[in-house]
Amino acid sequence: MDIRGLKNKVRAAVATAALTTTPFLAASAAEADLVLKGGTIYTGTDAPFVGDVAISGDRISYVGKKAPGDAGRVIDAKGLIIAPGFIDTHTHVNGMLGGDDATERLVLPFMMQGVTTAFIGNDGYGDPDTGRLLGAAATRPVGINYATYVGFGAVRSKVIGQDDRAPTAAELSEMKQLVASAMCSGALGFSTGLFYAPQSFAKQDEVIALAKEAAIRGGIYDSHIRDESSYTIGLSVAIDEAITVGREAGMPAHIGHIKALGVDVHGQAPAIIAKIEAARAAGQIVHADQYPWSASGTGLSASLLPRWAEDGGRAAMLKRFDEPETLARIRPEMRENLRRRGGAASLLITSGPDDLVGKTLEAIAKESGAEPIDAAIAILRRAQVGVASFNQSEADIAAFMKQPWVMTSSDGSIGHPRLYGTYARKYAKYVKADKVISLRDFIERSTALPSSAFSLEGRGTLKPGGFADVIAFDPVTFAPRADYAQPTLFAKGIRTVIVNGRVAVEDGAPTGIAAGRALARTPKAGTCL
Repeated sequence: MDIRGLKNKVRAAVATAALTTTPFLAASAAEADLVLKGGTIYTGTDAPFVGDVAISGDRISYVGKKAPGDAGRVIDAKGLIIAPGFIDTHTHVNGMLGGDDATERLVLPFMMQGVTTAFIGNDGYGDPDTGRLLGAAATRPVGINYATYVGFGAVRSKVIGQDDRAPTAAELSEMKQLVASAMCSGALGFSTGLFYAPQSFAKQDEVIALAKEAAIRGGIYDSHIRDESSYTIGLSVAIDEAITVGREAGMPAHIGHIKALGVDVHGQAPAIIAKIEAARAAGQIVHADQYPWSASGTGLSASLLPRWAEDGGRAAMLKRFDEPETLARIRPEMRENLRRRGGAASLLITSGPDDLVGKTLEAIAKESGAEPIDAAIAILRRAQVGVASFNQSEADIAAFMKQPWVMTSSDGSIGHPRLYGTYARKYAKYVKADKVISLRDFIERSTALPSSAFSLEGRGTLKPGGFADVIAFDPVTFAPRADYAQPTLFAKGIRTVIVNGRVAVEDGAPTGIAAGRALARTPKAGTCL
């Protein structure tokens, strides 16, 4: 089922739901509003067992073999897996959550694969106006819970713009104030995307200075590291940098979508794992997230252009294309970046002009009779386009996935099937088919691990008193339907999704209920005066 096919139906449900947003109320102290009965329960921390989960209002009231008393409503979960709602720690769904369309704000691509909480503002893109982002849910209901980072890219762009230079003392002070203010308004931490311009122009000491503002207030450092491949400093040194920033700033370091990207670094996963394990053994808090796809999602410019060619933004980039001598410098560096990513056949256009979407750079080059680099430059002259970049090895993916400190994430964005199918794919491919990890590990690293790592109190586990974010899925049929050719198909096999005690998916179909909440992080006491 495609999201477009449900739009009108869900709109009507949203309108109805808006009139009935009062949480369930138990008829008596002994009764629950809702019981999921007879499923195999994975609490997020305990061995699985068959039993019941009872919900009263927005909280879990019972987890065990048999719920006591009566219930206002019973959902038969026999043969299903009951688990906490999945927590996606790295996404790009801020546009959906903050949009004008009530259906889009349900974030059905996530909900229909069991995600009940998402983090936004990753890769340094988090708007420093955290209060506005978190406050919007009060008047514009959303389908899932969300937390947000304050982003280095957004902060640096606001103060310095797109230029390749160090900040002045006054500019650094202004950026610090923006980070501090965002943290005091409920930001989860400080995120960076050091691979991307203009963040790539910053030296490590600038990053540490801003990260400290988040650390003082209890935040976490989240990083799309400076190099996941061999573009500049290399994967290993980039991991060192992320660990150093966390250590010097005095905060947990989280590595976003950990990977070994490109042919030059395939096989380096064991060495990277050893490096992180050494930091953890030395007492530092370091963890990571990962999506279960061999193709990353990024922009064509980020994939192929040298960062210096983006100094000053898009207008400056286009001007460089028009300067023969400068273009002569750019082309060989683009050619090397294309080699590093596996060639023109490995780049699939996922967003941009309609006549390009769904085609590889190789196919576009053949159609135009140009070599791939010239075809890429012609595309970049037209528009900024997104690509799926097939650049990872299955051996590295599996090695990272097995680590107990690596949680699940989607990096969900338009045009890539990971927006619609990440959790279903991880289960279907890496749990059932390839047996890389167990079902229990999959669930715990998608729920309790992120909840614990990011201090999401009352979420990520099925425990009495916790928030009732609960899912039930069919272990036989849970699987993705989205692929690179059709990236907007809902996953199959999710039967029930409950968000804050309200049924958001029933019998495998969305109800239109928008029960999500903005999750503001409480800053450390005494740090926000």
